[in-house]
Amino acid sequence: MEKTRKKLKIAMIGHKRIPSREGGVEVVVEELAARMVQNGHEVHVYNRSGHPVSGQKNENHADCAGKYTNKGNEKIKKYKGIRIITIPTFSGKRLNAVVYSFLATIRALFGKYDVIHYHAEGPCAMIGIAHFFHIHTVATIHGLDWQRAKWGGFATRFLLFGEKMAVKYADEMIVLSKNMQEYFLKTYGRKTTLIPNGVSKPEIRSDRLIYEKWGLKKDEYILFLARIVPEKGLHYLLEAFRETETEKKLVIAGGSSHTDNYMREMQEKAAKDDRVLMTGFVQGEILEELYSNAYIYVLPSDVEGMPISLLEALSYGNCCLVSDIAENVEVIRDAG
Repeated sequence: MEKTRKKLKIAMIGHKRIPSREGGVEVVVEELAARMVQNGHEVHVYNRSGHPVSGQKNENHADCAGKYTNKGNEKIKKYKGIRIITIPTFSGKRLNAVVYSFLATIRALFGKYDVIHYHAEGPCAMIGIAHFFHIHTVATIHGLDWQRAKWGGFATRFLLFGEKMAVKYADEMIVLSKNMQEYFLKTYGRKTTLIPNGVSKPEIRSDRLIYEKWGLKKDEYILFLARIVPEKGLHYLLEAFRETETEKKLVIAGGSSHTDNYMREMQEKAAKDDRVLMTGFVQGEILEELYSNAYIYVLPSDVEGMPISLLEALSYGNCCLVSDIAENVEVIRDAG
């Protein structure tokens, strides 16, 4: 007789908000939590209050119980069977993640969870609290966040502290790439489990909506689709594109993430070339059409974990041109 598998009660801490596509972490948390619910587990995700950093208000989904408000004081609700618990925090970027991670962890101590799953290095700074109370912890390191160009000073030290807390206290550590696995083994002697990101098989779409909205036709544009943050390397791309002689457009799709000054700088650079189109944050069918009809997808990033957008671009059959950092090369292998 097959042994009955224990149904677990799981908390997830570290993302910004679901449902949203604010970044790869949010995509992973939503997909992982939904699949765990389908397998019979009870999953609670701890959202941060406030608007998505993409600049878009949280939108309603057909299977999301209740409405999101615009006041940052959303009520507890369910989405795809996942219980969503919203943690209040500051609207400013400096202490947002610190306050959220601390309050979410304290709240989770009273949830009688079998597992608290922390995502990203910053939130892992609180993993010692859960460990002290003998709650089983898992840490997924989505990237070496302290390397990211937008951080500095206290933020960088805090992220490094979170990394070290994960190494010391997490019962299990998950990494997304062989490069990160080697980093933790070499730097700390800590063994980790390699679980790369994945994406679902997409539906290839026509260019109807993007033609109506921006006049874009199939194979007539180069696509950059990512958060507008320094480590994604958009400034390299704009400089290089300015030197090219092509009638193809450069489409830049994405919102900022605590990087308003950088966003303004990129908008000023883009405005100097009438071939460049900045769409802002995209999702749904517009996103699918942009992937489906791009001539080439470009990701000139300095730092990555395992980029969801690159995996998605490959899944659409795009020709992909990426920077030669280990995490990108590991994804494209001989297919880019």
